[in-house]
Amino acid sequence: AFNPATPLDVLDWLIDDIDLILIMSVNPGFGGQKFIPYTLEKVKKLRAMALSRGIELEIGIDGGVGSANLPEIVASGANFIVAGSSVFRCKKEIVKQVQSLNRLL
Repeated sequence: AFNPATPLDVLDWLIDDIDLILIMSVNPGFGGQKFIPYTLEKVKKLRAMALSRGIELEIGIDGGVGSANLPEIVASGANFIVAGSSVFRCKKEIVKQVQSLNRLL
């Protein structure tokens, strides 16, 4: 997992041995934070890095993920998400929220 401010260049020595990377799109600590847009550039850079090396890398994003920004997240190269507050904020609508996100994926 990479915090928003952690540079990806630390992967130069490791990326060939990694199957999955999670990009945090909020600063870890508590739920309900707003998505940090510049993390999409990290996902794009990471996807390009994997493609250039011929690596099938699972890239996920966690933090501030919801139906409003999911299309842009997927377009940036992420192929899985972690969605907490956007799913669980209304306990009566959890199934509907998950179904909505799955449709967008």
